[in-house]
Amino acid sequence: MQKRVMYAMALVVLVGLAGSGMAAEKRGTAAEAEGMVKKAIAFAKAKGQDAAFAEINNKSGRFTERDLYVFVYDMNGKVMAHGQNPKMIGKDLIDMKDADGKVFVKERIEIAKSKGSGWQEYKFTDPLTKKIEDKRAFIQRHGDLIFGCG
Repeated sequence: MQKRVMYAMALVVLVGLAGSGMAAEKRGTAAEAEGMVKKAIAFAKAKGQDAAFAEINNKSGRFTERDLYVFVYDMNGKVMAHGQNPKMIGKDLIDMKDADGKVFVKERIEIAKSKGSGWQEYKFTDPLTKKIEDKRAFIQRHGDLIFGCG
């Protein structure tokens, strides 16, 4: 009987470890987010803005992976493409605030104008948990557009 209990406990531990590893695999890294932005900009340069927006808007496309997705804004805060929520496309979000009241779209524009690229921290709904969580996004200006992923 004790052997069965020991085997059961070992199985629980192994399943728990495997599950935690699987959960970690679902999260994108900062390097992957930055790489995805750079790939989206390269795609836009090679294939054109319309093709890039169509691919970014495709939830099964190359610019959506696990919790990472690319989004694109114009320099006035209008959503041009969004890999997670197509309802956002065409909306002016210049005054949108996060859960803490941070006007994060304005901040994103300022980063793009002043630095060209950089990291931004804000709160947003996580696509995996559907809960408001801390988020980091890498953004980069490309002409009059801001490409981001986080």
